[in-house]
Amino acid sequence: MTEPEDQKIEYRRVGNSGLKVSVPILGTMGLGSKLWLPWCVDEAASLEVLKAAYDLGINTWDTANTYSNGESERIVGKAVREFKIPRDKLVIMTKCYCAVGDELGMQSYRMPELKFRKDYVNRLGLSRKAIFSEVNASLERLGLDYIDLLQIHRCDPETPPEETMEALHDLVKSGKVRYIGASSMWTWQFCLYQQAAERNNWTKFISMQNQYSLAYREEERDMIPYCRATGVGIIPWAPLARGQLTRLPTAETNSERNDMEKRYQGAAFFAVGSSEVDKRIISRIGEVADKKGWTMAEVALAWILGKDTTPIVGISKVDRVTDMVGLKGKGLNESEVEYLEELYVPREISGHV
Repeated sequence: MTEPEDQKIEYRRVGNSGLKVSVPILGTMGLGSKLWLPWCVDEAASLEVLKAAYDLGINTWDTANTYSNGESERIVGKAVREFKIPRDKLVIMTKCYCAVGDELGMQSYRMPELKFRKDYVNRLGLSRKAIFSEVNASLERLGLDYIDLLQIHRCDPETPPEETMEALHDLVKSGKVRYIGASSMWTWQFCLYQQAAERNNWTKFISMQNQYSLAYREEERDMIPYCRATGVGIIPWAPLARGQLTRLPTAETNSERNDMEKRYQGAAFFAVGSSEVDKRIISRIGEVADKKGWTMAEVALAWILGKDTTPIVGISKVDRVTDMVGLKGKGLNESEVEYLEELYVPREISGHV
C-alpha cells in the first residue's frame, strides 16, 4: 500500500506492541500554568498548540498527572472536546507516581517530604491505592473513559513490584488503560517489574520513557540494550536537551526557561548540554545542519530517530509545531553519525537520581 502524498508525519510501533504513535510525540509539560513553572504557557496558547499538532498529524500527546498539578491533563482533555476530535484518532499518554499538589504552584516532584504528610501519604508512589486513585483522577481531569498508555513516572522502592504490576494489570483488564509503560529508573529496577509481571502472567510494560540525546547517552549502557532485547519501545524525553541542541553555544537567549535553568545549573540534569564537551558537540550539530540545509533541531532529532526510537518533543509555540513536519524522511549517513557521536564522554547519571 502506498503512503498518501500529503502524509506529513510518520507513525511507528511502540516496541513489539501493536500500538502506533506519531513521530514525534507531543510533550505537554509546558502546557499548563506559569504558577507551576515560569516557562509554561496558559490554556489559550496550549489549545492552539494542541490543535496545530493534531491538524498536522501529531496525534500522540504525552502528559502526566503532576504537570501543572493536573492542569495539563485538564487542557488536553478540553482540546479533545473543544475541537471535537474522535477519541480513537488520538493516543493519550499520561503518568502516575508523583503527587498532584493541592496548590497549582506546588512542585511535588521536588518535595520528598510529602510522603510523610497526612494529606499526601497515599497520593504518591505506586501502591495499589495510589495508582487507582491517581488514574481515576487523571481520567476525570481528561474527561476520557480510558488512557492509551499509562506510564509509571519513576520506580517506587517502597512498594513491592508485584503490588504495582498487579494493580496496573487490573487497570488494563478493567478497560481504563490500554497499555502500560515506565519512565526513568535503573535497568535492574525495570527488570524487577517486568519479571514480576512475567511470573504472574500479568500485563508487561511496552515502553520505556528515558532521557536520551546526543548530549546524554548513558542509557546506551544497559537500559536501551535491555529494551531492544525484550521488545520494549524507547520513547526518549529531552531529545533536544531542553533546547540546548537547537542553538549554537554562542547564541544568547532570554527565555524564562533558560533563566530558570541557570539557577539550577549545579544539578546534573540541568547541566546536560552546557559542559565544554557538550558545546563542542552542539557546534558539530550546527556544522551538519549547515551542510545539509537543515535546522539544528532536525539534525539532533534525525540522530535519535536513527536509533529506532520515538522521541517526545515538548512544544509550547505553534510555529515550533510546524517545524516538526520537516522530520519525515530525514536521515543521517554513517559518517555524519560518527562525527556527531565521537566527542561524547561519560557523564553523571541524571533524570532519576
